[in-house]
Amino acid sequence: MGETSCRTKCERCSGPLPLLSRGDARFCSNACRQAAYRARRRAERQRVAAERAARIPSELTSRPRWVRYSSRKVPLRTDGRFASVSDPSSWSDYEAAAAASCGEGVGFVLTAGDGIVVVDLDNSVKDGRVLPWAQAIIDRLPATYMERGRSGNGLHLWFRGSVPHGRRIRRGEVAVEVYSDRRYIIVGDRVPGTPLELAELPEEAARALVSG
Repeated sequence: MGETSCRTKCERCSGPLPLLSRGDARFCSNACRQAAYRARRRAERQRVAAERAARIPSELTSRPRWVRYSSRKVPLRTDGRFASVSDPSSWSDYEAAAAASCGEGVGFVLTAGDGIVVVDLDNSVKDGRVLPWAQAIIDRLPATYMERGRSGNGLHLWFRGSVPHGRRIRRGEVAVEVYSDRRYIIVGDRVPGTPLELAELPEEAARALVSG
């Protein structure tokens, strides 16, 4: 029979384990066990931060405008209570919202003082392809951070700028919503190849979008 190998050194400090340690012991003391736990937490936070940097602009994650959302698309606080798009005390920073377990995912609250505009092209993707009416709008606007909506059938284009009022346009297959205040936007998956930053929305483009 082969001999069972036992760990003899602490995983944290490499010092010897106590003589009477259990066979599955990994640390020489509670202090080393806690230090190892903190190191794992730091590594996990760094991993999450790296993933975030690859898919959501820092212009968004740096602002405490984040909520969770329910299966019925109702905004939630990180503790599961209802959030309000007009009550900043019900919002959180990105780290807290991303770590919360309530609801279905995260959303960003638009507020006029931030100068962020979202153009929502609803039902603009079919079989993985952007429909011609939506592509025509995208082509008229500056290249910017763009993501797929939760359903996978819509697109969100994020800009720096402002619009005088929100607008919802429905005309045939065209379905466009434009908002910059008192709305929250469910944040989906970044469209590969799009910038990881927000472009400036030209004033004439903003006027054209809200005027239909």
